[in-house]
Amino acid sequence: MDQQRQLETLCVQAGRGVDPMTGAVASPLHLSTTFERAPDGSFPGGFSYIREQNPNRGDLESLLARLEGGVACRAFASGTAAAAAIFQSLRPGDRVLAPNEAYYGTPTLLRESFVPWGLEVDFVDMADLGAVEAALARPARLVFIETPSNPLITVCDIAAICELARAAGAQVAVDNTWATPLLQRPLEHGADFSLHSTTKYLGGHSDAMGGAVVAREESELFERITLTQKHAGAVPSPWDCWLILRGIRTLPVRMRAHCANARAVAEFLAGHPGVEQVLYPGLAGDARGHEIAKRQMSDFGGMVSVEVPGGRERAFEVAARLRVFTRATSLGGVESLVEHRASIEGAFTRAPEGLLRMSIGLENAKDLIEDLDQALARGA
Repeated sequence: MDQQRQLETLCVQAGRGVDPMTGAVASPLHLSTTFERAPDGSFPGGFSYIREQNPNRGDLESLLARLEGGVACRAFASGTAAAAAIFQSLRPGDRVLAPNEAYYGTPTLLRESFVPWGLEVDFVDMADLGAVEAALARPARLVFIETPSNPLITVCDIAAICELARAAGAQVAVDNTWATPLLQRPLEHGADFSLHSTTKYLGGHSDAMGGAVVAREESELFERITLTQKHAGAVPSPWDCWLILRGIRTLPVRMRAHCANARAVAEFLAGHPGVEQVLYPGLAGDARGHEIAKRQMSDFGGMVSVEVPGGRERAFEVAARLRVFTRATSLGGVESLVEHRASIEGAFTRAPEGLLRMSIGLENAKDLIEDLDQALARGA
């Protein structure tokens, strides 16, 4: 059985079993915050208190570990909480190499919380292997990667960076939110950890929040991540875990549709006279990572960024005229969203003023293209 087929079956079958008491096919929701002890003081069901574990969270963690090909997973209340757990599990004085191009919350978290706490952080162009190698000339404990990047959709070479990091004695964590385990499996390319905002494609319906860290193997750092989860208590609710598990069941078919729609939208925009630049690794002319993406991804994802001439004013004008797309933050849901990232990200943004980031949903691709065409045509 090929790997993609295995993953698709796993998404549907894992964490699901017919309830032995009722025969229910849908997984039960366990809302209890506490669990009964046996007379001898033990916990025969394996659960004691919700912060330490919950049946729904356990099912989610088990499924994500299997999807990523890791030994274990720890789920968190958000993607940012998952990233924070990785950084907090390092020691004051440890050095981190972080991407200079990533979801703006990650560098903000590092600058405002973990540099004052004691981490040394250097921001590096992860698409430039020479720059990564030069940065690793000084000792580093962790290299943090995001690929494809948000919102400029740059692809970096996971395997090559992992090789450089391993030679320098550093571990590697990859934010795999945009690709999901269906399109990209960082642990197979040598990464030590794969990180997700499960709020996005894994949940898939814009109605649940969560995060996760999957480990390739047991390690001292992953043990500390586990202790951070347990002691700091940034765990997802049972309801969010249940919703995300439900979302994963349709992940394979959703990702195929997201990718197909995104490719159609990107190809249309690439030939539109009202567009300055299209950022999408599925375009053969995308020098920012098409060839690397072909090697390490099974498809190119559902995110497209487009830059229009005329800067912020024109970008806002185009976004305001869209009717099928919704102007909103986030991504990975069934609905198509559009957002002007520079105005969201503030002073440290690397997004051009004319850039609009689009999460391509599951609507008919022709409807999305017609919507973009009319929005770009008016006043062009």
